[in-house]
This record gives sequence, structure tokens and C-alpha cells, in this order.
Amino acid sequence: MRRAIIALFVLTVAAFAANIKLYLKDGGFHLVREYQVQTDRVRYYSVERSQWEEIPLDLVDLKRTESEIAERQAQVTEETKVVVEEEKAVHEMRAEVASIPQDPGVYYVEDKTVKPIKVAESKVHNNKGRSVLKILTPLPVVTDRATLELDGLHSQNVFSNPEQEFYIQLSAEERYGIVKLTPEHGVRIVEKISVIPVSKDIIEEPIEVQVFRKQMTQDGLYKLWPMKPMEPGEYAVVQYTPGKTNMQVWDFAVTAAAKN
Repeated sequence: MRRAIIALFVLTVAAFAANIKLYLKDGGFHLVREYQVQTDRVRYYSVERSQWEEIPLDLVDLKRTESEIAERQAQVTEETKVVVEEEKAVHEMRAEVASIPQDPGVYYVEDKTVKPIKVAESKVHNNKGRSVLKILTPLPVVTDRATLELDGLHSQNVFSNPEQEFYIQLSAEERYGIVKLTPEHGVRIVEKISVIPVSKDIIEEPIEVQVFRKQMTQDGLYKLWPMKPMEPGEYAVVQYTPGKTNMQVWDFAVTAAAKN
């Protein structure tokens, strides 16, 4: 279908461009389908009268006529190029989408092969010291604190590309992105969580990485990658609803570039 549209576009432009203004030196012009320079005369096919006619070459502004023809041909070439490039981009995007599994999760491409990242097992760790302090305080003014953590200081998913691209097929209409993890005491902290007394509002504080996002399909497939190269360290692609502490985590690490 797209190929048919391109062909129709090219034919339409070509048909439009087939009508030429044969300019005269007095400022007028004849609208012609084609013309031929023959020694001291110009023979042309008149669009208005649908027949071949002739005119002395001295009356024709041939330079202006040829210049306009060249400009229009260049325009047709450029417009055709744009349409072809758009078709190529659409084809490549369809192929890219078709290569990603439809199952919810996070994926990346390595050596032209799409690979999944296993969702990590995360846990919420409460600050017991903070909980005791709350009990001793006469008024509920102390915020409960906790952290969302992953076991271990290092991810098993390691990338050397600091601008690594990921695909995420969302399991629900939720927020998603990349966050930087903080290794500490044998775990990696994904985010800090605070619970406000009385209102019980939950405040989540992940260290977000600025990313580019590209919607690939209407049913929740997105592509994301960092706006700036990521520093060596521990990271994760995450999906969550703010204030619900339901964050899904796909952890990875970025290594330092090898020195020559």
C-alpha cells in the first residue's frame, strides 16, 4: 500500500512538472508540454491548443525557461527522496517492533539478538530506629522511613555501552524510566520511601536518570535510553505508580570504558 502511494506521488509530481512555461523575452509565456530548439526556431506542443507550434528563437527567454525546469526537477527529486526515506523509516520501525516479544518486561539488543532482563526480587527495608523514635514522640510529627532494596552490590546484567538502549513492554499504564542505584551495606538501594504521619501519603525518592522515550506501539511498548552517557555504576529500568510502592525493577550495571 505504501509503495502504491509513493508511486502515485511520483507520477502526480511528474505529471505536474510535465507542463512547462516557455518564457518569452517580452515577459509572457506559453504553457507547453514539451519543446525543441531547432536552429533559429523553437517548436513546442501547446497545452492550450493541443497542437504543435513554432516561434522564432529570438523571442524565447530560453535561459529563464531552462532555469525553472532545473529548479522544478530538483524539487521533485528532493520530495521523492523525502517520501522514500519516510517509507524506509516506517519499514525499519515495523521490523524493530516485530522483533520485541509482546510479553511485559524489559529487553535489549545484543549482536542483533533481542534478549530479556529478568525482573529483580526487591524488598522494602524499614528503619527500625525511626519506628522507635516515632513511638517515643508525643505527637505524630516523625516520618516513617524505608528503602526499596536489591540484594548484592552488583548486578549480573553488565553493559559496556553508557548509552545502552532498552525496550519496555508495560504491564499496566504506569510510569517508567531508569534510576541510579546506591550500593550500601551489601545491598543496592533502589529508592528511599517516606510515609507522612496522619495523611499516610507515601513519598518515593528514586535517583532518576534523564532519558529519551519513544512510543513504539499503541499497546505499551516503549524504547528508552539516557540523554547523557551513564557513569559507571549500578542502575535499573523501573515501572511503577508513584505513591503505591509497587515498583518493578530490572537491574543492570554500566562498566568503565576500557583504556587502550
